[in-house]
Parts: sequence; structure tokens; C-alpha cells
Amino acid sequence: MKLLIDTNVILDYLLARPGFYDDAFRVFSLAAFDETYEFVSSSAVTDIFYHVKKELHDSYAAQNKVRELLRIITVLDVTQTDILKALELHWKDFEDAVQFAVALANHVDVIITRNQNGFENTMIPALSPSDFLASLE
Repeated sequence: MKLLIDTNVILDYLLARPGFYDDAFRVFSLAAFDETYEFVSSSAVTDIFYHVKKELHDSYAAQNKVRELLRIITVLDVTQTDILKALELHWKDFEDAVQFAVALANHVDVIITRNQNGFENTMIPALSPSDFLASLE
């Protein structure tokens, strides 16, 4: 199964956000134990770095967190075609549109996000970490 992990879930994991870390950790743990492949878009990596650095007030620590992330997740390129597709969607949140376009182009099965509203009525299900984990049981 191919999962695109949205920025908010990755930040929950990397920053150990209370109330969200446990489910994010469990989602990331799936990649180590079964046929689950987890991805992040290249455009999200810069956002992740920015937010981690802002939270930790330390560029070196943020770099280490991104390195930690890249040991367990694969980066998907954002192409010009993806950007054009995102623009065609006319979504209010362009970042979500780009994530969806990348997921579509790479045949992702599920988008894991805490912002399911941003991905309503799409052909790729968008589930919260807890809903996704419950669907596996």
C-alpha cells in the first residue's frame, strides 16, 4: 500500500506533538513491518524543515530531524505537470492541491492527513492517522 503522508502528520511525528504523536508514530511504524510504502512530496520537505526549525529554534536540529524522516520515508518529485494539475483543480488550499496532484501522479492509495476537509470528494481517500489505523484492524 502506498501512503502520502501530509505535512501535519509528519510534524506530529517529528515534534512529538501531544495528542497526535502516538498515531503518527504508529503510521510510520507500518513501513518497517509490512508492505506499506510511505511518501512525502518534495515541496512538503521545505515546509517541514521550516516548521521544525521554527519550533526547535535550531537549524542543525531541524536538519537532523529531516534526515531522520528521510530514513523512513521516500520523497516524491513535484513536477510541472503536478503544479499545472493543482492549478486546474481550483482548490482554496493550493498546497493541498499540489499534494493531491503528486499523489494522483504516483498512484498513491491513501493520503494520511489531519486535514481531511482539504481533500474532500477526491478519488484518493484522505484519512486521519487514527481512521487509517482503525481501517487496518
